[in-house]
Amino acid sequence: MTGARLCSPGNSGNRPQSGKARHMETITLETDNNIALLTLNRPEVLNSINTQLIADMRTAVAEVANNADARVLVITGAGRGFCAGADLAAQGQRQEGMSIGQGVAHGMTIGFNPMMRELYALPKPIVAAVNGVAAGGGVGLALAADITLASHSASFVQVFGPRLGLIPDLGCTWHLPRLVGRARALGLALIGDKLPAETAAEWGLIWKCVKDTALMEAAMTVAAKLANGPTNAFGEIRKAIDAGARNSYAEQLDYERDVQGMLGDHPNFAEGVKAFLTKKEPAFKA
Repeated sequence: MTGARLCSPGNSGNRPQSGKARHMETITLETDNNIALLTLNRPEVLNSINTQLIADMRTAVAEVANNADARVLVITGAGRGFCAGADLAAQGQRQEGMSIGQGVAHGMTIGFNPMMRELYALPKPIVAAVNGVAAGGGVGLALAADITLASHSASFVQVFGPRLGLIPDLGCTWHLPRLVGRARALGLALIGDKLPAETAAEWGLIWKCVKDTALMEAAMTVAAKLANGPTNAFGEIRKAIDAGARNSYAEQLDYERDVQGMLGDHPNFAEGVKAFLTKKEPAFKA
């Protein structure tokens, strides 16, 4: 693969040309040049998450996981926003006899949390292209990616506490303190001010802030580089970085040893060594 072919339809920027487009009710999934592009497609409500979007997301992630032609997943939003979090106007998951709070927890148990777990467990690199506001659970969705880029006009806002009397969810309480530290995580969650994309990049919340017109091109460039790489190792890198947060130094050394032993038996390692010794570009297969 030499990189993603690009075109520029609509206001979502550059996208891969593809005849392999899958149109679901709330998302589209396009696959070309080993890159799967998932676009949240409820622009009239800033791509807020309802039960149908959860179902479509889970279907799409499973398809990407099982598609050998998809070596990296890119997630972005249609229209002027990335994702406004949960659709509060939509019918909830509360069953008869449940309190409102029990209904909220039930909806997370059967929908939101499985969606996020399955996305996190995807054994392929994930890139998020945040093209506008990411609010509430939309922040958690953006931060679930391995590499998150945002347009200059994008912002991140934690609406849970100040506006709704809830705690951040969709993994926000896990990601925020790890990425920006306790003080900034609490400030974002308690005050609820919008965090501009440029500041988010300075704080280390995201990988990079780029010009609005360059967002999708930048995301697809990163995706193309990842798609050319050893995706099996990329998945293990994600797990190793996260394991380091809970392991002691000695435990992490043992973890690294065990994973290196496993990856050392994979054909990608032999290919990488051969390419290094012959000063050629490696041709990874998985």
